[in-house]
Amino acid sequence: MVKTKKKITVAIADDHNLLRTALARLVNSFDEYSVVLEAGNGKELKLKLQQQVVPDIVMLDVNMPEMDGFETAQWLNKTYPQIKILALSMLSDEKTIIKMFRVGAKGYLLKNTDPEELRLALKTLIEKNYYLSDYVSEKLVSGLNVTDTKEEAEIVLNEKEREFLRLTCSELSYKDIAAQMFFSARTIDDLRSSLFVKLKVHSRVGLVMYAIRNGIAEV
Repeated sequence: MVKTKKKITVAIADDHNLLRTALARLVNSFDEYSVVLEAGNGKELKLKLQQQVVPDIVMLDVNMPEMDGFETAQWLNKTYPQIKILALSMLSDEKTIIKMFRVGAKGYLLKNTDPEELRLALKTLIEKNYYLSDYVSEKLVSGLNVTDTKEEAEIVLNEKEREFLRLTCSELSYKDIAAQMFFSARTIDDLRSSLFVKLKVHSRVGLVMYAIRNGIAEV
């Protein structure tokens, strides 16, 4: 008897019924995946997860009523850390992306993506644990994946650099970070530029991702 390969289970939380239904139908059309749960907001997702099967991946809309994507991702990360969260949004600004990763998202996908990129996102999440869409990567995180884990482990950071990375993961502006570290704006600019070169990243999102991956900032 030929054994059937176990499918990767997916939950979808989105307050737009038509979009959620279309996403579920699309994901179910992928041979490797099965949608096991749908919810209209974070509160409904929370209730259903406590009553039903726990999926491998949760596709999570950022903007939802009652419990939005940020609050839901934070709860998921704390309660079900094994779940991989793929954020869905029409927003591509740094603030939203950074905040979603800070609260536990492992991937970020724009809602206007094509089906093949969604399939790639799901596959990459399972295999590599992180995913950023090409659009977001090109706009915000060029060069983020240039360094591998071995190379990153060899990078030595001083306490000033580590503190700056921790504060970069917050919602503080660079001006506020300078004030908190008792540095001038010019010193912070120089520190940021130095870390861009040292860590081979090109944006604040790149700094945040490095800090999260290397345990410098708590998620």
